[in-house]
Amino acid sequence: MKNELLRRALGSYLGFAVGDALGATTEFMNPREIKEEYGVHNRIIGGGWLRLKAGRVTDDTEMSLALGSSIIEQKGFLLTSVADHFVKWMKSKPVDIGSTVRRGLRDYVTMGRTEAPYSDQSAGNGAAMRNLPVVLYCFKDWDRFEYMSIRQGRITHNNEHSDRITLVFGEMVRELFISGDKLKALEIGNRLVRENPKYSYSNYKGEATGYVIDTFKTVMHFFAEGDSFEQILTGTVNQGGDADTNGALAGMLAGALYGVNNIPSKWLRKLETKVVDSVSEQTGRLLNLEVRVHDAISNG
Repeated sequence: MKNELLRRALGSYLGFAVGDALGATTEFMNPREIKEEYGVHNRIIGGGWLRLKAGRVTDDTEMSLALGSSIIEQKGFLLTSVADHFVKWMKSKPVDIGSTVRRGLRDYVTMGRTEAPYSDQSAGNGAAMRNLPVVLYCFKDWDRFEYMSIRQGRITHNNEHSDRITLVFGEMVRELFISGDKLKALEIGNRLVRENPKYSYSNYKGEATGYVIDTFKTVMHFFAEGDSFEQILTGTVNQGGDADTNGALAGMLAGALYGVNNIPSKWLRKLETKVVDSVSEQTGRLLNLEVRVHDAISNG
């Protein structure tokens, strides 16, 4: 089980980074524009509106690594440390940062606020996109997962849609780590749809924006329909819209399902070496750390 878990966990985190790098090229494009420009976009070539070098990742992977670094450094979850690592990342002049993320981190710097005010405008996908380190860390003590996920997410995104979808994606990844059963993972997402019909992706119309419900629909549609890591990821990023985040989350699920050995080598070779090294190191360390919460509020 240990080797199989590591294979799926590495597949999930590296698949996430691959999806980020592949999708960055088609971010903010629509399917017609992508087809005219690339035919089918299936190569990590950089470019896009950010004019990236091939293999460069964006805020999705960078914020995930920042969260993972905080947990490893603290040997546990400490909310102020998570926020500090996010701020350090923001001050490093990243290639991209969302407006909701920037606002939440500025509020933390200026007011010490670790939970953004509730807002309908906070229903973006920024919390869901960076939560994989929490999934890895809490895998062996899942009772702590919801607390850590909600707390890290609400530093910037305080919205019930963000909360629900962040949790559901994490639960799907965990199920894939345990069983490798795609139908069981889909059932977790489908339970959310039955509870909240507005999340339904059964009649997907190409909603691929950064709105977290659109992200859920996009990722669920292509994960359900695809028969391989490459097919799931290619379908997702050729939908355009918020293609880096949608691609990252699709790669996260597909990598957990198929494992690291089934990520096309043509994509892994293109990723920046430092990203591959950081992701690989964090995956092993997060899985092996004892799960602890250092926040006073959680310890009663």
